[in-house]
Amino acid sequence: MEVHLRVIRDKKGVIVAICDAGLLGETFRHGKMKLEVSTQFYGGALCTIEQAMETLAQADIANLVGETTIQAAVNEGLVDPDAVIYFGKIPHVQIVRL
Repeated sequence: MEVHLRVIRDKKGVIVAICDAGLLGETFRHGKMKLEVSTQFYGGALCTIEQAMETLAQADIANLVGETTIQAAVNEGLVDPDAVIYFGKIPHVQIVRL
């Protein structure tokens, strides 16, 4: 399975955005909250889920969207399943390492 991976590096650390390939450009809602899976933020290179998880392990901040992406992160022990919120059927989680 391929996912979109974008890595942003600056003096504050490494930000990683990963989304399932089919979700790019979509918008989802949960009550009053809105999640835009924008090409501008999530539109990185397509890569394998394994490559994305290797990169995620190095992130200081991460934004993840999609079943494949989040299930892989949970399986790798990088995400607590209780931290996941859903926009309809679409899971989303943010990670901040202090």
